[in-house]
Amino acid sequence: MSDLPPPDSEHPDRDNSGNSDDSADRFEEIVEAETDRDPDLAVIEAGSRTLRTQAGPPQGDIPSRPTDPEVDKALREVETELASRWGETKLEPSVSRIAALMDVLGEPQRAYPSIHITGTNGKTSTARMIEALFSAFELRTGRYTSPHVQSITERISLDGAPIEAERFVETYNDIKPYVEMVDTQQEYRLSFFEVLTGMAYAAFADAPVDVAVVEVGMGGSWDATNVIDGSVAVVTPIDLDHTDRLGTTPGAIAAEKAGIVKPDATVILAQQPVDAAQVLLKKAVEVDATVAREGLEFGIVSRAMAVGGQLLTLRGLGGEYEEIFLPLHGAYQAHNAAVALAAVEAFFGIGSQHTRPLDIDTIRKAFASVSSPGRLEVVRTSPTVVLDAAHNPAGARATAEAISEVFDFSNLIGVVAASDGKDMKGLLEAFEPIFAEVVITQNSSHRAMDADTLAGLAVEVFGDDRVQVEPRLPDALEAAITLAEEEGEYAGGGVLVTGSVITVGEARLLLGRG
Repeated sequence: MSDLPPPDSEHPDRDNSGNSDDSADRFEEIVEAETDRDPDLAVIEAGSRTLRTQAGPPQGDIPSRPTDPEVDKALREVETELASRWGETKLEPSVSRIAALMDVLGEPQRAYPSIHITGTNGKTSTARMIEALFSAFELRTGRYTSPHVQSITERISLDGAPIEAERFVETYNDIKPYVEMVDTQQEYRLSFFEVLTGMAYAAFADAPVDVAVVEVGMGGSWDATNVIDGSVAVVTPIDLDHTDRLGTTPGAIAAEKAGIVKPDATVILAQQPVDAAQVLLKKAVEVDATVAREGLEFGIVSRAMAVGGQLLTLRGLGGEYEEIFLPLHGAYQAHNAAVALAAVEAFFGIGSQHTRPLDIDTIRKAFASVSSPGRLEVVRTSPTVVLDAAHNPAGARATAEAISEVFDFSNLIGVVAASDGKDMKGLLEAFEPIFAEVVITQNSSHRAMDADTLAGLAVEVFGDDRVQVEPRLPDALEAAITLAEEEGEYAGGGVLVTGSVITVGEARLLLGRG
């Protein structure tokens, strides 16, 4: 695009409120109505009121269950059908099935330009920032991210908000005949993630959107999202994760993630390990892509803590952008902001077609509107309870650094539940310096790591006297809050819930935030 976006204009404030009912009677009614489901899951979805919480109202960017019984029933039926397919951890590395689905759907992913995002950590937060920037410049956006925190509909967003449940169901029903057609032609049925990806691309075309912001599910080369031609490819920091599928070194992992770099694209590289950077730069040369590197072509000029977030000066591809308030904590979020800004500049041709900066007031407004649920999110006070979806050692190190910078905890209690197959000893080691004690628990996912197994790793890291095991998450939260309160009302007690997105999502519901 050769022209800069139009100047910002006023928009009505979005309603970020949610309906909350603090009545114990209503809570019991919800639980009793869920007689055909796992009782623990019913408690989670109702939102437990037994934790002495002082949380605020539910957040608008994390939808709750539909209030219309018929819509809720239809959504559950779609969720059940999707769950009958291969899960996100069972992969057959190929884009043949999703390509076949796109073909019979008429190539909806070609109907709009895309920004494609890969990396190990920071993908979703970066995607949300890019989306906010485009929205501020009055472009209609579609965003596809994974996994979800609480509701499957979060994965597909239009105009900065999760797709409505009715539209989610309609989109599934629209493409279902084509999905079944492809199923009969392929060696394996389309997976859960492949069908969702098809739904997202179809929904974006139907909207229609001006630009799609798409996060890979895993890797890059053979990820289901990789049937788009992203004019801008973003690579957030690469570290070790999914090593059984992607490789055991940052360089090997980068080779898979480099698959999203297309000919003549612009590649926005966050700071990378040397071997990963070498692989990514080589791929860019091979396909004649243009590269912008954090710390060289763009980056952070200054960063200072501020009430409710941080104040940044960023150097973009078109110049410096001063006094940007970002309502998120942690140095890693500042780096995500720099990457997001450079990606949007590249999309508008800054650095290639011209060097004029974007309108600073629009940039400030966009970043000030950003939220990232489950990423250093404070959900209650007295004591402070923070949720963070760190699920690998690199993410845990970034979170631990941010916690130490932002909060003055003298007695921080960790609540940790994880998924199988992760380097949880490495994660626990990253948190050991900041946790006074840790409560080990288990989320409701079928992929959850057994609490006793995780506790064994925790004892190796923390010792027996600093580890408590509570197999049920509600009990673990209650125990951690009690431990944090032991220093008294005015002491620096706090709780950090972490280990996986699923854990954070369930804790968020239990603490009244969804």
